[in-house]
Amino acid sequence: MQHPEENPWQITSSRAVYDNSWINLTEYQVTNPSGNPGIYGKVHFKNRAIGIIPLDADRNTYLVGQYRFVLNQYSWEIPEGGGPLAEAPLDAAKRELLEETGLTATNWTEIQQLHLSNSVTDELCFIYVATGLEQFESEPEDTEQLVVKRLPFEEVYQMVCAGQITDAVTVTAVLKVKLLLLENRLPL
Repeated sequence: MQHPEENPWQITSSRAVYDNSWINLTEYQVTNPSGNPGIYGKVHFKNRAIGIIPLDADRNTYLVGQYRFVLNQYSWEIPEGGGPLAEAPLDAAKRELLEETGLTATNWTEIQQLHLSNSVTDELCFIYVATGLEQFESEPEDTEQLVVKRLPFEEVYQMVCAGQITDAVTVTAVLKVKLLLLENRLPL
């Protein structure tokens, strides 16, 4: 299927609306693809999203529970966080896994890259599977009040299927790992 290579959107002006250490918001005056004037907002993330599914030899994995301020609710997720754009995604994944769970891993496999909410943000996510696990002390950030649970991967998959886990990175990662396991394409 052919698609246009050139951007059909034309920017006529832009202005910074908000900026902090993690994001900035820009408002654009545009001419949309149909030729009409319009407005568009873009949230630029200053970090990459990083998600990790740690799998032990018995196919157990780890979920991290925390209260999410923006959602105003508790959320169970795979270990995940942000990695500065200047940091290699794999280095960020190793740091996040240790911070949130106290785990290190000898084997890392990137299984997916995805854009999160691409109608309003440019946030890019890298998802890894980590194996060859060893337990150390976790080092959560001072903004994190985390609960870590070790569960059979199949139970986590069932939680995703039942809608008990709604975090997009976690849902994507769990479904991708399930597919890779079914196809015997995941190096363990």
